[in-house]
Amino acid sequence: MLQIITAGVVSFLVAIFFTPYLIKRFSAEGLGQEIREEGPKSHLRKRGTPTMGGLAILLALVVGYLAAVVVGLVTSDGTGPGASGWIVLGLTLALGGLGFADDYIKLVMGRNLGLNAKAKLAGQLVTAVVFGILVLKFPDDQGLTPASTKLSFLRDIDSFDLKIGGAVIGTIIFLIFIYLVISAWSNAVNLTDGLDGLAAGVTGIVLASYVVLTFWQFRNSCGSDPTASCYAVRDPLDLAMLAAAGLGGCLGFLWWNAAPAKIFMGDTGSLALGGLVAGLSVASRTELLMVLVGFLFVMEAASVVIQVLFFKTTGRRVFRMAPFHHHFEAGGWAETTVVIRFWLLSAIFAMAGVALFYSDWLGSASF
Repeated sequence: MLQIITAGVVSFLVAIFFTPYLIKRFSAEGLGQEIREEGPKSHLRKRGTPTMGGLAILLALVVGYLAAVVVGLVTSDGTGPGASGWIVLGLTLALGGLGFADDYIKLVMGRNLGLNAKAKLAGQLVTAVVFGILVLKFPDDQGLTPASTKLSFLRDIDSFDLKIGGAVIGTIIFLIFIYLVISAWSNAVNLTDGLDGLAAGVTGIVLASYVVLTFWQFRNSCGSDPTASCYAVRDPLDLAMLAAAGLGGCLGFLWWNAAPAKIFMGDTGSLALGGLVAGLSVASRTELLMVLVGFLFVMEAASVVIQVLFFKTTGRRVFRMAPFHHHFEAGGWAETTVVIRFWLLSAIFAMAGVALFYSDWLGSASF
C-alpha cells in the first residue's frame, strides 16, 4: 500500500508543479493550440492556449512510478519492479511519443491536422506489435507472463484462447487483437479530449478504479493465496502503482486543465493515457471489463463512428456534432455542465465495473 500511495502522491506533486512551467514556457514560445473552424464556435476563444501539457502527465507518471519502485526496494514489506510494469510503462511512453510528434507537427506547421491518419495508425501498429510480443515473454516462477493469449473479462476465459489455430496463425490473431485494443483505447481517449478537463477527469476516474482492482488482485494473488478465488496475474502490485501514478498525474494536470483551461494535454497526453488504459486492461486480464469501466470513452468513440457511417449512407446526421460531448454543447449546454455530467456518468460506469469485479470474487470465494 505504501508504494501505491507514494506513486500517486509523487506523481500528483510533479504534475501540479511542472505544468505551470510548461504553461509559461509554451506561452512565451507561442506554442498554442489551433482550433478547427468546423468545431463549436465558442471554442474559437481557446485558440492560442498552450498545448502538449501531456508532457507533464508523462513526467509525473514516470517519476511517480520510479519513486514507488525505490520505496519497494528499500522497505521490508515492499517488492522490486516486475516486467508487467515496465512493459505497460513503455507502451504509454511510446504512444506519448507518437502523440508528441503529432502535436509538434501541428505547432510547427501552424495547423490542426498533425500526423495524417495513416501515419498515426502505422505508429500504433508498430507499438502494438512490439507490446504484444513482449507481454508473452518474461515468465515468473509460476510461469505467468505479463499477459495471456486468452480473452479476459473478470479473469481469463479458459475456453477462449486467441492462439487456437496453430502457432503462427494464433500469434497473428493475438497481435491483431492487441492492435485493436490499443488503437481503440488510444483513439477513444483522444476523441474525448475536446472539452476543458474532460479527458483528464474521466481517465482519472478509470485509473482510480484500476488502482482498486489491481490492488485487490495483489492481495488475492494465486502466488501468495492459492484459493479458488485467487487471481493469476503477474505483477499486480506494479500495475496498481502505475494506475496510481497515472491517477496522480491526471489530477495534478487537471488543476490547470479545468475550465477555463490554461493548457491542453494534446495528443501527447491523450494517446499516452489511452495506451496506459489499454495496457492495464491487458496485463490485469480484464480487457472486456475495461469496456464497462471506461464506457464513457466507448460512447465518445461510438458517436463518431455512428455519425460518419450514417452521414455517408444517408446524408444525414444522428448528432448535432460529434464526438458526443459537442452534441450537448450545440444543444445549449454550458461546457462545464457537459464535463461535470460526463464525469458523473464515468463514475457510475466505473463503480459498476468495480462492483461486478468484486461480486465475481465473492462468488468464487464461496466455493
